[in-house]
Amino acid sequence: MTIQYTPMIQQYLEIKERYQDAILFFRLGDFYEMFFEDAKIAAKELEIVLTARDGGSNKIPMCGVPYHSVNNYIHKLINRGYKVAICEQVQDPKDAKGIVKREVTRVITPGTILEDYMLDESENNYLAAVVEYEQKFGLSYIDITTGDFWVTEYSGDNAYLEIENEILRIFPSECLISSPNTLIKDTKFENIISTNFNNVDYIEDFEQAKQVIKDHYKAEITEELNTNYSSTCIMSIAVIIKYLSETHKRSLKHIKQVKFYKESMFVELDFVTRKNLELIYNMKERKKDGTLYNIIDKCCTAMGKRNLKKWIEQPLKKIDDINKRLDAVEELRNNLILRTDTKKLLESIYDLERLVGRIGADIANPKDLLALKNSINKLPELADLYSSTHSEYLTKIAELDILDEISSFIENSINDDAPVIIKEGDIIKKGFNSEIDELRKLKEQGSQWLIEYEQKEKSKTGIKNLKVSFNKVFGYYLEVSKSNLHLVPDDYIRKQTLANTERYITEELKDFETKIITSKDKLFELEYKIFLQIRQKISENTSRIQKTAAQIAILDTLYSMSETAYINDYIRPQLNSEGTIEIKAGRHPVVEKTLANARFVPNNVDLNMDDSRFLIITGPNMGGKSTYMRQIALLVIMTQIGCFIPAEYANIGIVDKIFTRVGASDDLASGQSTFMMEMTEVANIINNSTKNSLIILDEIGRGTSTYDGLSIARAVGEYIHENIGAKTLFATHYHELTSLADEFEGMVNLCVSVLETGDQVVFLKKVLPGKADKSYGIDVAKLAGLPKEVIQRSNDILVHLENTNYYEYKQDITQLSLFNDDENIVVKEIKKINPDDITPKEALNLLYRLKGLV
Repeated sequence: MTIQYTPMIQQYLEIKERYQDAILFFRLGDFYEMFFEDAKIAAKELEIVLTARDGGSNKIPMCGVPYHSVNNYIHKLINRGYKVAICEQVQDPKDAKGIVKREVTRVITPGTILEDYMLDESENNYLAAVVEYEQKFGLSYIDITTGDFWVTEYSGDNAYLEIENEILRIFPSECLISSPNTLIKDTKFENIISTNFNNVDYIEDFEQAKQVIKDHYKAEITEELNTNYSSTCIMSIAVIIKYLSETHKRSLKHIKQVKFYKESMFVELDFVTRKNLELIYNMKERKKDGTLYNIIDKCCTAMGKRNLKKWIEQPLKKIDDINKRLDAVEELRNNLILRTDTKKLLESIYDLERLVGRIGADIANPKDLLALKNSINKLPELADLYSSTHSEYLTKIAELDILDEISSFIENSINDDAPVIIKEGDIIKKGFNSEIDELRKLKEQGSQWLIEYEQKEKSKTGIKNLKVSFNKVFGYYLEVSKSNLHLVPDDYIRKQTLANTERYITEELKDFETKIITSKDKLFELEYKIFLQIRQKISENTSRIQKTAAQIAILDTLYSMSETAYINDYIRPQLNSEGTIEIKAGRHPVVEKTLANARFVPNNVDLNMDDSRFLIITGPNMGGKSTYMRQIALLVIMTQIGCFIPAEYANIGIVDKIFTRVGASDDLASGQSTFMMEMTEVANIINNSTKNSLIILDEIGRGTSTYDGLSIARAVGEYIHENIGAKTLFATHYHELTSLADEFEGMVNLCVSVLETGDQVVFLKKVLPGKADKSYGIDVAKLAGLPKEVIQRSNDILVHLENTNYYEYKQDITQLSLFNDDENIVVKEIKKINPDDITPKEALNLLYRLKGLV
């Protein structure tokens, strides 16, 4: 049996057919309504009532939300990963013959949001695309709120891992996949990132890709584009542009330049390293508290905050580029007046990048244009402030494009108190458009007419409290109290009865209403039309505004680093290309700020490519080994982003990559144990590091048995030292590994110092030359609050084991081999032992049994 639907529901179904993957918000008067399965989903997610309506031969599920509060509901759905298609009435109901014409005017997805209230101002909101073409992978990503558009490409055996790492860096809200390669569709991403992944087949071949780009940029692919971008990159760019045209239904005029980059341009920091060092987000909550970003961030603008995040995640490798940033930071740090005035001006500048994004996307309102004008008005003073500076970055501010004609244009065209809504008038400034001025004059005359008409009717009727009022339902009316009803003339026409009053109209008042409303509608329509023309005119300057905004973002980032350097007493590091890392009295930038009532203990480091390339660090837990190693990595990163660092002196050799292997936790989502994760990370380090890398290894091998762990730790250390030659900090509990320093030139022992006073132990946090001979594990357990009985029993067992030489090796560790089959029976028996699972009594019995075998 064929279901018969009403014409309106039939219209809905025809539109919904084209947007199967989105929840369709269908405009009906003052509401957006959802039907069928969309209604069930929306009612559940938005916690609104699911009802039913007559759809023809059957009732159909329905729910709805008021149009004036729709933004909050859309935000909830987008946050939960849904797409929302907005279907508007594109025809005045008065002009409709039958069903009002409706169209989807926009599809909102997590990666295509433009509304500020849905976004974090300090974060970019990226839409990414991965395309496989000609055995290469193109990755492009864009923040449509700013027009920030980047592209790169990958090839070779490590392409997938490199793409994964970059996606984890940019953390897009949405990622489009156009690839037959099942690896790219791997669900591993979804275990570690909250991105929405969508498979798309928008672009079939290279010619179509070029046509998509041509249609957007309104020009043929230029020779420059063909020269600078591979076909794979162009395919990836085209996927994003096509997707945006499908979702926004209009040209996004602020999307101009696409910037190509190679990851090799920056220091490589993989996901594990960024997480372990807590550069942007802390490990517990993915928040910025307790991170390097949080320490450095003194930015005054949202643009600066986003730029600072990019700089921290992409340290530089060229000494000249780093020194240019350091020069600017130094000049600002040394000039308190310049910093103070800069802060004051920057705080009064709005988010120009997102303002120009709203203008380019044709959604900017009058308040946005006024914010743009007020920001531009600060630029001449800012440029003048930097007219006598010397460093390259700062002198560019003196040459800033101050956009004064744009400011003047907005000043002459937009009312200073213009409303947010663009269809209710009072937008255009007096004198800008003569026709608007005439219509306003007519409107003002109408107001005067109403005053005179009310006075006339009072005199005529003798009703002293008679009032002329207006509402949207009845229009203009005369209101008379019930005590004066006997004075109402016969030509008054009753329209409404209330508890204490009656409302009337007259032919004269009705004629006036028709005339004034017609002129008001015409005024509002004309103001709306003129406003669109003004906005379009400003959008023609998006490239200029974007360039100025980028310079202000950089200035704000430099200001932030200089203010941090001044407040925290940081110094300018020297740079070298020889690989030497020498730091005197270095401090951990984050930890030193978390110590409420204690002084951070500074430490030195001396790493070079000759006699101090591999530092073996021993000492107790809580002694400060991990803090020391992370500190060195952070100071190198700070240096290579162009920031001053917490130390008394520093000479930093440029590194190309930084790797860390610290901490221990199971990856339950991927089904990996602690030890498997550790070995995977170590394998990644060994396979990808170079002699110019910095490697941080903390407690390699502790996730397995003692012999296995010791063997692996030693083998890894030897391999890195002999085959890679990278600068390495290697913390271990295996004191046996300190013998490596005697066997290999370039390996050096360091230990964290401990002060023993009676039965008390104080961890001094000082890293000194030498090796630790005790682990102090029981002392740490005591500090942690274990019962006295447990501590005493632990000491008894330790003394017994030490006296029986349980951990003494019968064979020199350097002669052990993981692959030696020629072993005697005693060695085989020992290999079966798990020391962590054996009691002292069992250990003693085992010792007698082994002695009997010898």
